[in-house]
Amino acid sequence: MTRSVSHPPYADPFAHPPETSPQELTAQLTPGARFQDVRFENYRPNPEFPSQAQARDQLAEFVRQAGQKASGGGFWPFKRRAPEGRGFYLDGGFGVGKTHLLASAYHAAKGQSGGSGGDVAFMSFQDLMYLIGALGMPQAIETFRNYKLLLIDEFELDDPGNTHMANTFLGGLMPSGVSVVATSNTEPGALGAGRFNAEDFQRQIQGIADRFGPHRIDGPDYRQRGTEPAQPLSEAEFAAWLARQNPQTTALMTHAELNRALLSVHPSRFARVLEQVSGVAVTNLEPMPEQGEALRFVHFVDKVYDLGLSAAFTGVPLNALFDDIYRNGGYAKKYSRALSRLSEMLREARG
Repeated sequence: MTRSVSHPPYADPFAHPPETSPQELTAQLTPGARFQDVRFENYRPNPEFPSQAQARDQLAEFVRQAGQKASGGGFWPFKRRAPEGRGFYLDGGFGVGKTHLLASAYHAAKGQSGGSGGDVAFMSFQDLMYLIGALGMPQAIETFRNYKLLLIDEFELDDPGNTHMANTFLGGLMPSGVSVVATSNTEPGALGAGRFNAEDFQRQIQGIADRFGPHRIDGPDYRQRGTEPAQPLSEAEFAAWLARQNPQTTALMTHAELNRALLSVHPSRFARVLEQVSGVAVTNLEPMPEQGEALRFVHFVDKVYDLGLSAAFTGVPLNALFDDIYRNGGYAKKYSRALSRLSEMLREARG
């Protein structure tokens, strides 16, 4: 990829994206670097919202019980069937610590299983959809059949296709004993509300909702507590940030170059691509009128954030990135969370 800045040479993780096998795709289903040290014990609930402490305690107990998953006992033909997996659904706005709690659940479950983590997986809902697309539904179900716990962040059914895949996937695993924790900005019974009203779609929505016990978590976006949303860096701020980075492990590209690069890599491989660098700089942010382009950028932002990479952005104000039609449509919560995370990373870039 041609760079507008050629000296010193900056890293280009998209030049030779690593090949990813199905085994590698599932091996990377762990919390990113930003969430490696989070635990139930260091979650700080807002005392003004008791539901936060309640959600933490309820989830910790759910994970403890999931760790006691038993296989069917006895001998054939008297072998007992393993109990069905249970579902825990954490519903609340973005920025209230749902991902912190979900990652804490992962670390707690790993500790119960002796640290192997081989039967616990952590992923976003979009990761799951991409993984099913890459593996195919039968192989995806078979891959996770012996897991005791799946942790799915930002469970959001944006279209009937996703709904059908999620219902089929959960229906293939939970009856055999796999428990699932999911977080979302939407109550389980209201997933997809206001977007698709086809009878079959609503039936599948209800089928998913019935698998989970809902738990509400309230509160404001912690990333914005007491602060104004951050905006892209000025030229001077960007130059100061860039001077602190190692060029050999920092990716530097314009927004237009990034959009072209994201088209060349399947979203399920974004994390593997970004693991090759320690920092990412995207200059000349521009409005994204095309929704496919905007959603790829949102997924990119999520991966940069989860991996804890140093990041800097210049260009238009954040509220100009996404078209108002999209920000207020079916994907509104994806865009809102991306803007919240961009704002936090920009504050970090300023030091």
